[in-house]
Amino acid sequence: MPPVSVTVRQLNAYIKSLLEGDSRLACISVSGELSNFKCNFSSGHLYFVLKDESAAIKCVMFRGNASRLRFTPKDGMQVVCRGRISLYERDGAYQLYAEDMYPAGEGDLMAALERIKARLEAEGLFSADRKKPIPKFPKRVAVITSETGAAVRDIINVLGRRYPLCEVALCPAIVQGAAAPESLISALDTVSEKGADLVIIGRGGGSAEDLWCFNDEGLARRIAAMEIPVISAVGHETDFTVCDFVSDLRAPTPSAAAELAVPDIAELKSRIAICRSGITANLEKGLRLRENGLAAIMASPVFARPADTLLTKATLHLDSLATGLDGLMTDRLHIAEKGFLATAARLEAMSPLKTMLRGYAVVEKEGANVRSVGNLNKGDSITLRLADGKAECTVNNKIEE
Repeated sequence: MPPVSVTVRQLNAYIKSLLEGDSRLACISVSGELSNFKCNFSSGHLYFVLKDESAAIKCVMFRGNASRLRFTPKDGMQVVCRGRISLYERDGAYQLYAEDMYPAGEGDLMAALERIKARLEAEGLFSADRKKPIPKFPKRVAVITSETGAAVRDIINVLGRRYPLCEVALCPAIVQGAAAPESLISALDTVSEKGADLVIIGRGGGSAEDLWCFNDEGLARRIAAMEIPVISAVGHETDFTVCDFVSDLRAPTPSAAAELAVPDIAELKSRIAICRSGITANLEKGLRLRENGLAAIMASPVFARPADTLLTKATLHLDSLATGLDGLMTDRLHIAEKGFLATAARLEAMSPLKTMLRGYAVVEKEGANVRSVGNLNKGDSITLRLADGKAECTVNNKIEE
């Protein structure tokens, strides 16, 4: 019975799975000499061989990773490549898929850089929450860089062109070498004396060694402790340093830092002109509305014929008062009439004439009413008042009861 066979594709896929399943090969750094270096201009991928005195391995670096290289690889260079090991199934050859590459000798620097970054990030110095906002209209910008380099000229030129209202306070410092970190920290200490409200710190491009002073941990901590916002502008767009991470804003170049630091005065003038035009238009519109309203008021009868209007209003008011007075007098007369009739009725009910009509008489003696028989004597002359007249009488006798 013949042995069970597999296809070449199946074999290569199996070997690939073994390679990719090994965690030690998933992220590995390999050092060696570059050979057969080729750049595919259409795809941007890099193809090369990494070799030493007794062995070689094929390598590929795809365009996304290749675009971040900070140097130009050439045959014969000693480099360190970091990536993963896998199998290219079509050719059945295993190779290194490089994700990063740097000249040999940078490995220790990169490791030290990663340790510093990890320590500062763990302390929260890279956190976006602690970053200070950049002032919109800075009055004075402190520039910390070499006073003889191209960076300072670029920054001053851009600041003067974009926003000449801003003053520039140059704080010269060493930006390369062992003495650079201390010099940069000293320059940061003098910023407050300059009265600046914004700081730009950086330099032009250079090798990783040239820019290494901006990875200094002491310098990074001093930048993080600054009360004034700091813009970091170190090297070119592809260069990243610890200063970039701890600063409040990272600029890809010194010129870009100057553009980020101040507004464009031409743009401000344009915006002011637009605002002025809008304000003028709104004022003119409001003035026209008020003029139309005033014209409508002036055309109203009260202003066109003020005498007629006032007389008509006064007449109507007088008529209203007269009508009210008539009603008031009528009401009061009705009330007075009712009171008079009630009083008259009460008086009539109490009148002695009513009693005399029922046959009673009033006795008078010498003009005074006689209220008791004791006031009379025999022979007195008295007057009897009746309802329809009176009678003169003489008392013949009196009988007391």
